[in-house]
Amino acid sequence: MWGLLATVSLIGGIYIGSRGLRDFDPALVSYAGATLFAAFGLAYRFSMWLRRPPTRLYWYRGWQIFTKRGSLGKNLAHLFEIFMSNFIFQRFIERRSHMRWTAHWFLAWGCLLAGAITFPLSFGWIHFETATSSQEIYRAFLFGIPVGQFPVHSVIAELAFNALDIAAMMVLIGVFTALWRRGRDHGAMAVQQFADDLMPLILLFAICVTGLFLTASTHLMHGLHYTFLSQLHAVTVIVTLVYLPFGKFFHIFQRPAQLGVDFYKRAGKEGEQAVCIRCGNEYGSRMQMDDMKRLQAALNIHYQLKDGSHYQDICPKCRRKNLALTQDSMWKTLVEKGEGS
Repeated sequence: MWGLLATVSLIGGIYIGSRGLRDFDPALVSYAGATLFAAFGLAYRFSMWLRRPPTRLYWYRGWQIFTKRGSLGKNLAHLFEIFMSNFIFQRFIERRSHMRWTAHWFLAWGCLLAGAITFPLSFGWIHFETATSSQEIYRAFLFGIPVGQFPVHSVIAELAFNALDIAAMMVLIGVFTALWRRGRDHGAMAVQQFADDLMPLILLFAICVTGLFLTASTHLMHGLHYTFLSQLHAVTVIVTLVYLPFGKFFHIFQRPAQLGVDFYKRAGKEGEQAVCIRCGNEYGSRMQMDDMKRLQAALNIHYQLKDGSHYQDICPKCRRKNLALTQDSMWKTLVEKGEGS
């Protein structure tokens, strides 16, 4: 249902945004079709992801905390703070390693720049026309509304016409940096998988290289093999769009939803703290412990103790002690029965 709703909504957006398909370029119909498939897959998988009890709990609890009466202004300010840190500067990656951050930053922003250009163009939301008064003036339209114009031979024109090439170079820097790190990091080499770790890099590399080949064919080879290269580039883009909902690229859509975890942790620190029933020390937020009890019950995991208390009411340190004491007691029993060695 959610997949169909996303697909139908996107079709409606394409139809309305292109003014009844008047601004829609038929040459880009394959890209739009692959995007519709990706929209269905993304909405389907995202809805299935939200149906998992842990994800659903964090999702609803995150929204509940964010929209809490009297805290919306403070939460909006904190959202801007973590958006700048985690999304714009991506500090969460930098804390792991500078090389990993370099690869991730160039890959992320190169892909975002490319997507911000190609999707509106494919949908007919953005198009360019030569001005009727002069062949040297280009006019830009957004949803059929003129939003600006610039000379064909200008810096703005060069940036506009080569924006995808700039995005491709950014992505290639990220791809090569990621491959360099993976080829030298023994820990990464030991756990990496072709489908999850190398396949996305190969697809991004193919898109960028075939796209740059189109520019080279236009400006350096007088259009030599342009038709073949355009079809090859289309194939790489379509395959990537089809792969998008089912591979590692899906984390692009998961990451924004995980911002709610930051609000959850902060609310837990500011709220009532849980006290261990064994040692009497605080060990976490009461909200988290209560949510863990509900989550375990939803997963049919029962940690209820005989005295009516719950295993989640015991701190991790005491759990380790209890485990050691239990093992010691079992060992003594075996020794007394003559079964210990």
